[in-house]
Amino acid sequence: MSAAVGTVYLVGAGCGQADLITVRGLRLLQNCGAVVYDDLIASELLDEVPANADRVYMGKREGRHSASQEEICAKLVELARAGKTVVRLKGGDPFVFGRGGEEALALQAAGAPFEVVPGVTSAVAIPALAGIPVTHRGVSRSFHVVTAHTADTPDGLPEYFDALASLPGTLVFLMGLSRLERIAQRLMAAGKPADTPAAVVSGGNSPHPAAVRGTLADIAAKSRAAGVLPPAVIVVGEAAALELVCPAEG
Repeated sequence: MSAAVGTVYLVGAGCGQADLITVRGLRLLQNCGAVVYDDLIASELLDEVPANADRVYMGKREGRHSASQEEICAKLVELARAGKTVVRLKGGDPFVFGRGGEEALALQAAGAPFEVVPGVTSAVAIPALAGIPVTHRGVSRSFHVVTAHTADTPDGLPEYFDALASLPGTLVFLMGLSRLERIAQRLMAAGKPADTPAAVVSGGNSPHPAAVRGTLADIAAKSRAAGVLPPAVIVVGEAAALELVCPAEG
């Protein structure tokens, strides 16, 4: 008799500190039969996984050989059909450029039950580490999250910079550090003023956290001079000039 199909939980681990995962996400991790995890995961979270659970690494980083999305989806279906309770542990939030939707569709097509457990997205959390709120009364009433790493264009950048340049509020670019200069140039060419505040923030699981502020005209040069390393978040708009930090003593 075949085993009952297990449930797959698409869990957002947050970004950076291990304790940014939700309480529900942590409980599921502590009781899973298998965990399939990404690159940008706090290593302490894996200490919460039961000793007898399967651990499957399927991280993806630009410039490195990694499992394809099809292989990841197939592995999730395979583990579910083996009767495992599976945690698919993803950095940030599964549905914010985390390809969680593709995994959900694959599970749906295979008849495998699944649930999405939201996580803290880097689009909000990483700028916040540098004191940059993506919305702020009187400064920014909206924010727009954009991928700078799409397969739909030859250079990986979105094709609608004219629309992006005209948007009010804050622009947040993910996965774009290697394309920072082109992003700034394309925004300025589309009409965004060169003196628009901009910032690049690396934090979370970055090996060298940093926050660099400038304008569209000079942010790429300043980022290079500071030696900012990925993963990093690019913020464009008046909110990028804010620095709402006051570290606690001790």
